[in-house]
Amino acid sequence: MYEGGRLQAAGCWPLGPGAGRAYRLQPAARSLRVVIAFLRGRLLEKHPNRVIVDVQGVGYEVQVPVSSFYGMAEAGGDIALRVHTHVREDTIALFGFSTALELQLFERLIAVSGIGPKLALAVLSGIEPDDLIHAIQRADVVRLTAIPGVGKKTAERIVLELKDRLTAFAQTVEALPGSSLRDDLVSALLNLGYHRPALEKAVDAALNEDANAAFEVALRRTLKRLSR
Repeated sequence: MYEGGRLQAAGCWPLGPGAGRAYRLQPAARSLRVVIAFLRGRLLEKHPNRVIVDVQGVGYEVQVPVSSFYGMAEAGGDIALRVHTHVREDTIALFGFSTALELQLFERLIAVSGIGPKLALAVLSGIEPDDLIHAIQRADVVRLTAIPGVGKKTAERIVLELKDRLTAFAQTVEALPGSSLRDDLVSALLNLGYHRPALEKAVDAALNEDANAAFEVALRRTLKRLSR
């Protein structure tokens, strides 16, 4: 439970000041399988790499990628996150994502040898999900090493272990309706100075309304959403 700036949960107690990020499990709790897959509630606190979600009086600290962070409401607003619960011998950590694709990519990344949750989160913060899929499919090591924290060997390992596993994702991304129009809208809005994660969500919402709209119409709809 979130009380006085501290997050508490059954079977756990905080390690010290700033607790909520890590817990030492009591012996009885170690035998339990603790899995949180989804959270919906009120955004209590919002920081670039983590948020606290108030779910009926219980506060959950969740680490999030930048791509999810910029699409969230401000503190006090509603929030819904897909969650990966990472359980180790003495810690429980929650990693949250705005979309199923982000969660699936995160879980594929942590399955790569040598990549833990923190690095996987950094990867998703450094590149958009569809760009990541395309980079892996093209074995674009240069693009992957442009992500902070990813060296050449790590990039090569990602390509080697995930290229064949992401084929279905790549086909889904390429099959999205209005993909060419989407690229044009994203490019135009980037040139106008909008932040990529926020503008992409607005573009996708506009295209869901009408995937065959003319560029000018889709752009006006997107700009209207960004101004809200």
